[in-house]
Amino acid sequence: MDKGQKNGHVEGLKTRLHQFLETLDTIEPETADLQEIDQLISLLDDLEEQMEKIKSDK
Repeated sequence: MDKGQKNGHVEGLKTRLHQFLETLDTIEPETADLQEIDQLISLLDDLEEQMEKIKSDK
C-alpha cells in the first residue's frame, strides 16, 4: 500500500471515530435504548475492521 492510500484510510478512520464520539455525546445514559447501544457497537465494529485493514496493509 502506498503512503497516499494509507493516509486516506487513516483519514477515514478518523472520520468514523469522530462520528462515534459525536453519537456517544448525544446519548443520555439514563434513557439509552437497545437500538442506540447497538448503533454504538456497530460503529466500534466498523472502527475495528478499518484498523485491522490498515495494519494488514503495511
